[in-house]
Amino acid sequence: MKQSLGARTLLVPTPVLMVGTYGPTGKPNLMNAAWGGICCSDPPCVTVSVRTSRLTYDNIVQRKAFTVSVANEATLVEADYVGIASGRDADKFAVAGLTHVAGEYVDAPYAEEFPLVLECRLLHTLELGLHTQFIGEIVDVKADEAILGENGLPDILKIRPLVYDTAHKGYHAVGQLVGKAFSAGKKLL
Repeated sequence: MKQSLGARTLLVPTPVLMVGTYGPTGKPNLMNAAWGGICCSDPPCVTVSVRTSRLTYDNIVQRKAFTVSVANEATLVEADYVGIASGRDADKFAVAGLTHVAGEYVDAPYAEEFPLVLECRLLHTLELGLHTQFIGEIVDVKADEAILGENGLPDILKIRPLVYDTAHKGYHAVGQLVGKAFSAGKKLL
């Protein structure tokens, strides 16, 4: 029997996404966001939800662009830091020892140390309540060669992405393959 836990943000897991933006003076900033993910296939889009009180909110509204990078086990400390420090008070790139890279296609930065990066131009903004959902059209994907599989696409086991447990506020690693999508369920057809 299932027990009611009420209306809470308990979708487990959520991604650990690094949102890169520039401020009005060109200062690069990174934010850790768990509220996000792919939201459309054509055009390819990703969504991130940000509180209006965050510097990242202002930066996206002003620059109409952002990057989304995937944090992994190797960048856990840096990823957590950019989620607990404010870009208003610190140069997060400098403190975390991250290498600032200017987006090639959009007016937003990313950190070289994160293995997978989506460059996004702002497509839609939706005010939801405490958070605002930004939908970005993915105009380019950049991947470290070391994380690519034999097919030339990112390999999840090489990326070793972090996932966030909203119930216990913890980071976890991704495990082994347990089934193939669009295949495992065919035995029920």
